Amino acid sequence: MSRLVNRRIRLLLAVLVLAFAVLLLRAAWLQGVRAQSLSRLGQTQHREQVALPASRGTIFDRTGVRLALGEQATTVYADPMQIRNPRRVAAIVGQTLGIDPRAAYASLADRTRGFVYLARQVDAAQAAGLAHRKIPGLGFLPEERRSYPQGTVGAQVLGYVGVDDKGLAGLEVQYDHDLAGAAGHQTLVKDPSGHVIDVLDDRPERQGRDVTLTLDHTIQANAEEILRETVAKWNAKSATAIVLDPRTGAVLAMAVEPGYDANRYPSAPRDLQRDRAVTDTYEPGSTFKVVTVAAALSERLVSPSTEFTLPYSIHVADRVIHDAEPRGTIRFSVAQILAHSSNVGAITLAELLGRDRLASWISRFGFGHSTGIDFPGESPGIVLPAAKWSGSTIGNVPIGQGIAVTPVQMAAAYAAIANRGVWSRPHLLDHVEGGGRPSLRHRRIMSPGVASQLMMMLKDVVAEGTGTYAAIPGYQVAGKTGTAQKPDAQGGYANGQYVASFVGTVPASRPRLVVLVAVDEPRGAIFGGVVAAPAFQQIASFDLRYLEIAPDAPTISTTTP
Repeated sequence: MSRLVNRRIRLLLAVLVLAFAVLLLRAAWLQGVRAQSLSRLGQTQHREQVALPASRGTIFDRTGVRLALGEQATTVYADPMQIRNPRRVAAIVGQTLGIDPRAAYASLADRTRGFVYLARQVDAAQAAGLAHRKIPGLGFLPEERRSYPQGTVGAQVLGYVGVDDKGLAGLEVQYDHDLAGAAGHQTLVKDPSGHVIDVLDDRPERQGRDVTLTLDHTIQANAEEILRETVAKWNAKSATAIVLDPRTGAVLAMAVEPGYDANRYPSAPRDLQRDRAVTDTYEPGSTFKVVTVAAALSERLVSPSTEFTLPYSIHVADRVIHDAEPRGTIRFSVAQILAHSSNVGAITLAELLGRDRLASWISRFGFGHSTGIDFPGESPGIVLPAAKWSGSTIGNVPIGQGIAVTPVQMAAAYAAIANRGVWSRPHLLDHVEGGGRPSLRHRRIMSPGVASQLMMMLKDVVAEGTGTYAAIPGYQVAGKTGTAQKPDAQGGYANGQYVASFVGTVPASRPRLVVLVAVDEPRGAIFGGVVAAPAFQQIASFDLRYLEIAPDAPTISTTTP
């Protein structure tokens, strides 16, 4: 019996020694081999890194009105593994946040995931109401949501921001680097119960910088309203307007109709979100004749008073081109060719210039090249190289056919004439917070004398030519009408589809504004002088009053004795 007891004691002792040896080896292994990794694991259990989102900068117009800003919002997320009744929680979330409960249920019922978004950047008050219910498994993350207080005003110019606070279109993406700032992060040190006992600032966030534009929200809103009325009156497909300061190239308005509310960009058709003033091209028609006339004057082939005998039509290679209105043979000066928008006269001047010189002047005016405006997606237009001109090209390009330009290119070209022959790069940025104003880019494209001659001729267009509906009482107006048939997919021209346009400057004696209006596919009338010139007159008249620009041709009242 005693032997059995001793054997059991020895066995128990052996087991204890063996267990102690195993524990000793385990401790040695943990302290020697796993010490570093376990230390890191312990730290992570007591430390938590938290991202510090940066607020996005505000976009202001030139007067300090906010066009885009950040608003307080909340993102709601969940841990499906902690949700006891997914269907009930989904119903509560859907009712409180105004989202589809079926989509919420699909996320909450997925127990394979430990984190799901239920709603991004929802109204902070609604999220607070949901948080008040204290539903286990739901989490709330404060975020910022982009808001556009002016709604539709300047929507295509401003663009929009995605839920990740990154610019996706327009100036929001153009100046995303300045607006976005940089997120920071900090480390929270917690006790074993999960309570925060210390906060370590690893990297503070850098807030986004504010951006101030050259746009004026009042001028922009008025231009959009007049375009809406013009589109409705003529049952047009769309319309575009640009208001430009010819001295600096500052864009005061860049309007496109139909438009959309920037706050509802996900539901807006993609076609409405495009800023056609920069991205789309059109055949300019007779507004392009000023380039042909400028080239002939600059090359000293003619003067404004040089006269030509012009038949009703002219034969160019395999084409016969005639003026818009039937007439007999007439004798027109160069000034009258421009004032009455004679196709035959413009082609006659182009034939004096020849292919190479005309092509050189087209390039000099900036057509076929991007203006460099600070806006994404700018088109350089479509200009056929001189080497690829056919025999009939000299008959269509001088009158604005067979060439495609953007509205901003055309506005900049007329601004150069108004600015005594100096072209200024169009721009939308005035300055970024904490930085200076961007350098303005200028280049001379014609002499002051030729620019002055062109201004006199363009005043005749409004005084007695095709642009009489653009006249503004008390002001001298210089401008040009354009009516261009739209090309079709087969390489010809679409029947009954036109772009009617007018480009002008006021006051003509000391230009302060260049205004372009282009109306796509008007119905009932097609001519720029009838469709677009009145819209120019309304936009320019409003802007002159708003900016308090003094008249340069005051009307004289007379009294009868």
